[in-house]
This record gives sequence, C-alpha cells and structure tokens, in this order.
Amino acid sequence: MKTALIVEDHRESREWLTELLRQAFPGISVVTADTLSNASAKARKENFNLAVVDISLPDGSGVDLVTELQATAPDTYIVMATIYDDDNHLFSALQAGALGYILKDQPRTRLLAQLQGIARGEPPLSPSVARRILRHFRRTSLPEEVPDLTQRETDVLRLLARGFTRGEISEALDITANTVAGYTKTIYRKLGVSGRAEAALQAARLGVINNDL
Repeated sequence: MKTALIVEDHRESREWLTELLRQAFPGISVVTADTLSNASAKARKENFNLAVVDISLPDGSGVDLVTELQATAPDTYIVMATIYDDDNHLFSALQAGALGYILKDQPRTRLLAQLQGIARGEPPLSPSVARRILRHFRRTSLPEEVPDLTQRETDVLRLLARGFTRGEISEALDITANTVAGYTKTIYRKLGVSGRAEAALQAARLGVINNDL
C-alpha cells in the first residue's frame, strides 16, 4: 500500500488512524477527509490504494462513499473503521463493496495485525464481525448443487477471495481488466452474492480457498 485515504470526522481518530496506517505500511502517503463531500472530492482527484472509512459522517453515511469508489475507483481496497457492531451496518457496508470491517475499540496491536494481514490476502475483520458473517452464512443454506463455475471463473474467484484488485487479477491471469469485471459479474450471479466479501466466504464454503475466519 502506497497511498491511503482516511475518512473520519473526529480529529483524534484521524490522527491515530494515520499513525496506525504508517506503522502498518511504512512509507505510505496518507490523505485525510472529515466529511463525505470532502472525501468524495479528494477521491476524484487521486486514486488511492487503500481507503479507511468511518460510517457515521456529518453529511451522510460512509457506505455511500464505498458505493461511489466501487464505481469510480474499483481497485481501491476499502476498509470500514467504525463503532457499529450490528448486522445492518456490517452487511450494508459489505454489500456496497467494502473488503474489511474493523471496530475502533479494539486494542491497537490487534488493529495493526488486521491491517497488515491485507498484504497476505486476509480481509481485515474484527473477531466479532467475522463471527457475525459466519452466523449469517450458516443461516443461509447452500444451493443444492455447487455453482457450475468454469476453471477461469474459479481462478478469478480464488484471487478475489484473497483480496487481489481487478488490476492484479488481470496481470496474474494475463487477461484484461474488463474481462476480469465480466468474470466477476458472472461469479456473483452464480454464487448469489453482491460483493467481494460475500464471494470470499462462499469461496471458503465451497472449498475454493481455506476458510481462515
């Protein structure tokens, strides 16, 4: 990670998040925003490798920014950093395209480890959040038959689940980014999911990747 956008309205939280990112990713360049509109303006001017977004902002929900970034900067790795530990906020963020969801009240060392896990393809999820996701999927029965994924779709799914960006998948599989986007859309339809985090969990349940949660 070389560049990051932190979207947080409280100055103290912006400062410790900035320090946390600089410790997790030495040499990273950090830009901050305190409102949804300010963040949106900065995201239009610069592409960021990482965005750490609060949900509750003075002029709207951080989930709206996730939706916008998915459309305008799909390779940005988006992590929610919030106090909200409930299904409504969690699944709204994941469905919008967030790849991680961490709670601010965790110990600093745990937050640091969760962020550093991104480089190893591990979605940054607080333990209670991971348990919520797993409970949700346990309540959702699997299809009677395993989705009929082609080998190339399986390859794309495996990399999506490991946190690879569209550009990285394109390079790894020697296909265009538009082709990756097409495969991703087909995979989501076949799995019955609407976002990368859900796809990663379905991949784990289907044995495409190991379930490390």
